Amino acid sequence: MRLTILGGGGFRVPLVFRALAGADSGVDTVVLHDTDAARVRAVRAVLDERARSGPGGRVGPELIVEEDLASAVRGTDFVFSAIRVGGLAGRSCDERTALGQGVLGQETTGAGGVLYGLRTVPVALRLAEVVAAEAPDAWVINFTNPAGMVTEAMSSVLGDRVIGICDSPVGLFRRVARALGVSMGDAWFDYAGLNHLGWLRRVLVGGRDVLPELLSADDALGSFEEGKLFGAPWLRTLGTIPNEYLYYYYFTRDAIASAQAAPATRGEFLLEQQSAFYTPSPGDEDGGAASRWDAVRREREATYMAESREAAGVGDREAVDLDGGGYDRVALALMRAIAADERATLVLNVRNRSALPGLDADAVVEVPCIVGRNGAHPLAAGALDPAAAALVASVKATERATIAAARSGSRRAAVAALASHPLVDSVTTAERLVEAELAALPELRSVVVRD
Repeated sequence: MRLTILGGGGFRVPLVFRALAGADSGVDTVVLHDTDAARVRAVRAVLDERARSGPGGRVGPELIVEEDLASAVRGTDFVFSAIRVGGLAGRSCDERTALGQGVLGQETTGAGGVLYGLRTVPVALRLAEVVAAEAPDAWVINFTNPAGMVTEAMSSVLGDRVIGICDSPVGLFRRVARALGVSMGDAWFDYAGLNHLGWLRRVLVGGRDVLPELLSADDALGSFEEGKLFGAPWLRTLGTIPNEYLYYYYFTRDAIASAQAAPATRGEFLLEQQSAFYTPSPGDEDGGAASRWDAVRREREATYMAESREAAGVGDREAVDLDGGGYDRVALALMRAIAADERATLVLNVRNRSALPGLDADAVVEVPCIVGRNGAHPLAAGALDPAAAALVASVKATERATIAAARSGSRRAAVAALASHPLVDSVTTAERLVEAELAALPELRSVVVRD
């Protein structure tokens, strides 16, 4: 099979390649496409170095770098879309602009997610159109954030042949399983919501819900990240374990204060940190790319959501959460399930159909799906509790308003989309955010006109 990675110079591409090399994936050719040739060269150096150090001097599928988008996707079987419009500099701008207005600055949540979506959706739609023309039988696996919003936009072109993935749910499941002392394979995790806005409502083992046992045990709740982040009293009030990104909704003031007090935003930190990998020192060309990449990766994992953990007094991440192997393994499992008709149950971002009551059939939701040769089919999730359902409906309305604004190029629509988000507290704030981003980011100016 042939796999094309859009955003082939992305920092996490070696994780995907490692997963392909370490399993019988069926992929014999990987095509890297990126608009930044220097980033692709840096990533390819890691992959080539690892190949030379493997058994027989070669590990994994054949690697091709293709600068032309149409050529990169033509005839491919799978497309991994992992683009970042505006790069980490754009992310940093989103975060600082939002924090400067006293609202949350985060890549996928609140103002930052809307601003990122405004400039990303048009590019994602163009990619979808090229895939539809050049590889109509390909399956597109979307990594690009905001994942739910971008997947929904692309589905207007590709239908059910685009599937969004995220490693947050499975990471939560693993931590909860460890806290309960149960095997992942023995448990069913009842999870539902949107991307970065979901709740684990039950954990079934032998047909019995064991989540109440976890919620009643202080020691067990204090043993994993979400238990520390949200605190036992609030988790017992909810009766669920929320996705870690819900910290930004439940503890908004704490999250903003911590981010404003931090010496750098997450985007600023990553921009500086990854420069050590993408711009190596003289003499580094002779080797060491893989070790440099791994050192940066481990630091990246260790500092994930650092401001939120600091605000909540959570402390350092557990060593078991630093090994990577999250979204890349989800992607590989999804690809294998479709290509080989190996039935699997995975939490994915797909069109709702009738899985989650209260949302229409085309709304992209994040729920467990049965996956096989004919794609991903969402399982009936059952209704969310009223407060969660209201929040999901509100955020979904913002996602759709953002998609519409990105399609129309209307500045007024962009302001309206921002103002509709529950974490943006004022139309005036939304106006200021759009004006600041238009002044700073050419990627947004190419989308939004001043009407």
